[in-house]
Amino acid sequence: QLQASGGGSVQTGGSLRLSCTASGNVVYINAMSWYRQAPGKQRELVGRMINGGVPDYADSVKGRFTIFENFAKNKMYLQMNDLKPEDTAVYYCNAAVVIGEVGGNFWGQGTLVTVSS
Repeated sequence: QLQASGGGSVQTGGSLRLSCTASGNVVYINAMSWYRQAPGKQRELVGRMINGGVPDYADSVKGRFTIFENFAKNKMYLQMNDLKPEDTAVYYCNAAVVIGEVGGNFWGQGTLVTVSS
């Protein structure tokens, strides 16, 4: 019900755009977020977009990452510029949505981003 895509391998300073799509009978999106988990580390919040609000970001990515949303099409994007090796992680999208008559918090399957020096 939540599909993330767009990961890949880039060199330091490169860019990638991740996409997240909610599928099914999506009635309403309250918020969508990006998280990441590096090897041996806990999952951390990268950025969040609340419906009708403005995105907020982790300090480590401010000025480099930008969240775009198209909630009308159940989509969210993460534009990542000036990537650094420490950005290497599996990136997950998360959505607080109402699908059909069920509201809940859903996770995508993750997409791997590898940044080489």
